[in-house]
Amino acid sequence: MGQTKNKRPLKFSAISLYTGAGGLDYGVEAAGFATKVAIEMDKWACKTIRHNRPGWNLLEGRIETVSSKDILKVSGLNKKEPDLLIGGPPCQPFSKSGYWVKGDSARLSDPRSNTLTEYMRVLEDTLPKAFILENVFGLAYKGKDEGMTYLKDRLEEINKKNKTKYSFNWKVLNSAHFGIPQIRERVFIVGSREGHNFAFPEPRFYDPSEEAEDLFSANKEPFRTTWDALHDLEIESDKPYPSRVGGRWGDLLPSIPEGQNYLYHSERGDGKPIFKWRSRYWSFLLKLSKDRPSWTIQAQPGSAIGPFHWNNRRLTMREMARIQTFPDDVEVLGGVSEVQKQIGNAVPSAITEMLGLEIQRQFFNEKISSEKLSLVPKKAPAKVTPTKLYPVKAEYLSLKVTPSRRAELMEK
Repeated sequence: MGQTKNKRPLKFSAISLYTGAGGLDYGVEAAGFATKVAIEMDKWACKTIRHNRPGWNLLEGRIETVSSKDILKVSGLNKKEPDLLIGGPPCQPFSKSGYWVKGDSARLSDPRSNTLTEYMRVLEDTLPKAFILENVFGLAYKGKDEGMTYLKDRLEEINKKNKTKYSFNWKVLNSAHFGIPQIRERVFIVGSREGHNFAFPEPRFYDPSEEAEDLFSANKEPFRTTWDALHDLEIESDKPYPSRVGGRWGDLLPSIPEGQNYLYHSERGDGKPIFKWRSRYWSFLLKLSKDRPSWTIQAQPGSAIGPFHWNNRRLTMREMARIQTFPDDVEVLGGVSEVQKQIGNAVPSAITEMLGLEIQRQFFNEKISSEKLSLVPKKAPAKVTPTKLYPVKAEYLSLKVTPSRRAELMEK
């Protein structure tokens, strides 16, 4: 079964910036926070928000054009009244791809990094009791941490000017360690206006392929898997998904086993030596495995970029939403690319359900536990047999690496 609808009362308030499809919000909502106002500029994300949560009081537009006064007015809150400020400022200069493209150039000078500035502007103007800021792993790269330094310095300025004591606690979290059926690493920064330090929960799920159960995984459960998340779903035939994988390489996918990618058909793999070893992105022709978490859902994949379903097709909207631990009552609107972009850019909701509960416990003295999360999928019944493999089509066999080239590559 999928995630059940949240039953916790919404006794706390939240302001949401860079809301997107609502991944952060669905999580804190499950923890008991009501989004009082949301700011988002993407038109399809706005359609999704209005369709699913009309009570979020959406302000559509670039955050630079939305005043803090209007944010408070629409939320019905006064300065210092919001319990929580949340947001994942989109920061392309701090992404892994941005890092490699720009090299050692100063990423904070990139005009796209002003999203951090706007987040801190709203924080100072609203002075919430607590905040969560989510961002890409690259924000914390050693030696390239201009963004983190800016946030710390800016928070110190806010504290001096407003006589607050905002704390600054951060950690890189891999969602799979907290019950999300997806491997996704992100930086989370949590702070308290009263200066309380935040203790991030320890991982509660472990990778059974890497950790010996008796040594490293005491009181932990094995990773939740894509089978746990998807096993009970039926295909939505009236939706733009599922669709076959097209392009030049789509018909090669049925010949690749679950959990593998194009490397299966390389000179070091067990298939046909069609590709040179490590000549493509890891997610090229990547297929989900029933007994593993999903790899990160991509926001803007190419025609042959996965992860794909083990049945050799693209994932449906509901399947991607399950992998991101969205509640089952949420429907992401738009065509294929719009849906993929919204879900791929989102934060797994169960992560912020956990953080929201911990904020209540640690900052607000609530008698509450974050060990049982409503958005984490339950363990599924026994897995079915692996999906059948099909022979490589003749059109691809002509692309095989020659025997002499294969021997040459194997020596390297």
